[in-house]
Amino acid sequence: MNKNFKLVAIVAVLVLLFAQAVSAQDVEIRFTCYQDGNECEVYSDLLDRFMADNEGISVVVDQVEYQAILDSLPINVEVGEGPNIARVTNFTQLSEFYLDMRPLMADPSVLDDNYNAGVLGAFRADPMSDALHGFTDALTVTGPFVNATLFEQAGIEIPAEGTTWEEWGVVLAEVAEATGVEYGFAIDNRGHRFAGPAMSSGATFFDEEGNFDLAGDEGFESFAEILKTWLDDGLSPRETWATGDAYTAANEYFVNVQTVMYFSGSWQIGNFSDTIGDAFDWVVVANPTGPGGSTGVAGGAAVVAFDTGDDAQNAATAAVMEFLAQPENVAEFSARTLNIPSNAAVVDMGVEFDSDNPQVVAALSQFAVEGGKLEDQAIALTLHPFNFAYYGAGNTRLAQYFAGEIDLSEVTTLIQSDIDDAVANAGEE
Repeated sequence: MNKNFKLVAIVAVLVLLFAQAVSAQDVEIRFTCYQDGNECEVYSDLLDRFMADNEGISVVVDQVEYQAILDSLPINVEVGEGPNIARVTNFTQLSEFYLDMRPLMADPSVLDDNYNAGVLGAFRADPMSDALHGFTDALTVTGPFVNATLFEQAGIEIPAEGTTWEEWGVVLAEVAEATGVEYGFAIDNRGHRFAGPAMSSGATFFDEEGNFDLAGDEGFESFAEILKTWLDDGLSPRETWATGDAYTAANEYFVNVQTVMYFSGSWQIGNFSDTIGDAFDWVVVANPTGPGGSTGVAGGAAVVAFDTGDDAQNAATAAVMEFLAQPENVAEFSARTLNIPSNAAVVDMGVEFDSDNPQVVAALSQFAVEGGKLEDQAIALTLHPFNFAYYGAGNTRLAQYFAGEIDLSEVTTLIQSDIDDAVANAGEE
């Protein structure tokens, strides 16, 4: 054989091998992440370790505002420009685009054995499938935060468990007046936040088949009327409900000592640990009670994987997800972000939360108590395939009622009509 031909052949093989090596080291994974506290920052730290051990894969964490998860992510995914991984709260909305990681994982039991089967199933477009699409990284419970320093300054005792919403309203007004604080009560403008107080007020969200059945619900209307009175009287800020169906958090009112009570959820703990510091003492109190008992609403965030159609990217995505789902990594994530874990192995081993702030420890403990009090419907809501249809409709219709655009009797009727439309439209697709 001609020596020159041999040399050309060898060079060609080396070029091919080099190209393959470059290709293997050129897999980039994009992770669209939102955070309430420091979740994306902790994920970045964990993934730095992953990349150190997996030189062929780079992971870029793109931190975005939560509103982008609601508005931009679905559009990007649907037009084929979405990320490989995202942190979401709507488990079902984009399920048709999820990646089935099961055949790509080294050990699928890391998900199968450690996460609630019902929650894993909630990610699936096909309920009969055993596909693995993601996992929950935080269990959340809604409930009230109270500025304990303001109560102390007002010389008023913080009400005990069993206090009704109406009774709380009277006390919050007294504390606000005594201390000169602008508001007594603030709540995120979200149907999800509103649901817990509504359930405690006697609302029944579902019929026996598990379908939304809110039209004419007296419990729902009862808390809507209470909150409107507080808005009209200036006890609660109107601005949070002025954005219609757009999400508006009310946490800044609490951080800036503009409200005595803030109704949100356990995901705020890490944020308050950083933003409030030792500026004032705050506590989590039991959910106020009513005809429906005392309940918050379950919730959570999840990390999900998307199928890009690229075999190398999909394999790398599954590897990243399997790494993040390892109990030791979940435990570190929970400890550093101050989120309640949903991983059974981590719950069993226990989490030493990364805080020496007694307020944080006490808040986590109280939310754990509130989690044990959740009504069945308060858990079902977060897993329902049309929960976001309710959340959006709840925002819009409640905002209209608070602005005086519709009557109380129209609120639940219109919310139910909006949900029915969403169900019908989904059936036509």
